[in-house]
Amino acid sequence: MFIFIGGDPSHLSPEAQQANMQKWFEWIEKLTKEQRYVAGEALLPGGKTVKGAKRTVTDGPFAESKEVVGGFFVVNAKNLDDAVALTKDYPDYELGGAVEVREIQKFDM
Repeated sequence: MFIFIGGDPSHLSPEAQQANMQKWFEWIEKLTKEQRYVAGEALLPGGKTVKGAKRTVTDGPFAESKEVVGGFFVVNAKNLDDAVALTKDYPDYELGGAVEVREIQKFDM
């Protein structure tokens, strides 16, 4: 799984934002043609955090944070190194974005 952190294009001109979005579409198309892309979505800003034994609910995450998760992909990869190699075309590196690459643990039910 790729977890996309940061990389906020909101400060860009509308034309630059569209160009950035085109890079995303091209990356998804490439991963799809290689049969690597399984699923993915962008996440809307904001949300709630629920934690603790009393299930305390707080607002957040906030867009001011550089650690805001903006979306995710699930990809097919042979191993963690193969998955990391697939991130080379991530469009938001130039915007300060990062990709957290995680293996998914499957459970038999």
